[in-house]
Amino acid sequence: MENIKFDDKGLVPAIIQDSNTGEVLMLAYMNKESYKKTIETGYTWFYSRSRQELWNKGATSGNVQKIKELSYDCDGDTLLIKVEQTGNACHTGKKSCFFNRVTTEKSMTLGEVFYALDDILKDRKINPVEGSYTTYLYKEGVDKILKKVGEECAEVIIAAKNPDKTEVVYEASDLLYHLLVLLNEQDVSLESIKQQLIGRMK
Repeated sequence: MENIKFDDKGLVPAIIQDSNTGEVLMLAYMNKESYKKTIETGYTWFYSRSRQELWNKGATSGNVQKIKELSYDCDGDTLLIKVEQTGNACHTGKKSCFFNRVTTEKSMTLGEVFYALDDILKDRKINPVEGSYTTYLYKEGVDKILKKVGEECAEVIIAAKNPDKTEVVYEASDLLYHLLVLLNEQDVSLESIKQQLIGRMK
């Protein structure tokens, strides 16, 4: 603790990051007592500036954060904590507190697009939206989703036989979307798919 520089209010900012995906989940503050509890318990404890008290992340919601790695920056005035997140990190029900995107979708990498879309699909499953096609698929159930995946597979094959590649892009995007819906319906995470694909990089 002697290497951590707490500010004049006795606090240090802590950036919380998903240890599996690398996604930044939230920013909170720690004082010496919450930092000590975090180290002792292996789960995140913070200091609430508004309530002026300690709080254990997930104590009431169940969305606990198990510490996987804790480090501090070169100046010792900011913590980076990599965690295994149970449930959502944000009190709004979102996985990450940083869901208000300022940059345009065009600047996102393909991986970021997949994870962002996956988050939306998860949210639609938990919080149905009237008129949403995704909500409709979840309500219809696995048989409907499987039928759509099969249809989109066939359409990709047909599109690939034509010289116009824009049709392949469109149909392949349809297939990937419906496949993501299926994965969420089956509670299969993108992380598990990523690990499988990593194993095939030989």
